[in-house]
Amino acid sequence: MGDKQKRDHQDEAAAVLGHTSKKMRPPGVRSVGWALVQAARLHRARTGDRLAKLGLFAGQEQVVQALAAAGTMTMGDLAALLRVRPPTASKTVTRLAALGIVERRAESGDGRVVRVQLTEAGMAKAEAIERIQEEVEAELLDHLDKTDRRRLRKLLRKAARGLAEAAGASGQVAEADAEIEAEDETEGLPA
Repeated sequence: MGDKQKRDHQDEAAAVLGHTSKKMRPPGVRSVGWALVQAARLHRARTGDRLAKLGLFAGQEQVVQALAAAGTMTMGDLAALLRVRPPTASKTVTRLAALGIVERRAESGDGRVVRVQLTEAGMAKAEAIERIQEEVEAELLDHLDKTDRRRLRKLLRKAARGLAEAAGASGQVAEADAEIEAEDETEGLPA
């Protein structure tokens, strides 16, 4: 088979499979989603490395932070806040309880309702987690000036709002946006 016949055969095979003969670009060359995922993965890896030094795995810090902010939460509320299924939240809480970071208590009068709160050791971990996040945030934003940082945050909120609307979960994103915009106003920053 000659070179022209080989190319024609490859083109026919590609057409049958629904591919065009046009050269494919590498992933992410022009994709905002790809760039966002790559940045998020790098951010997660940097955070995960630091969390490991605290004896925590990625994802556990979110439970610790949620409890640090709320004080006490039911397992159902915690799962809803983290947007995970209740069994996932329960596994994470079980692991954190084994480390002495959280404690669970059954609701008096209704043993089916379990409340979770941080222990004293958990509060110390929450403070350490906050420092880790500040360090990684500084690395993430190191090459951006103040205007670019605000613009990036605003654009990411808009993108999240669009995805939330598409998924039918826009109410939660709107509440978070309102809180962030109120903080911006307090600091004298444009929304």
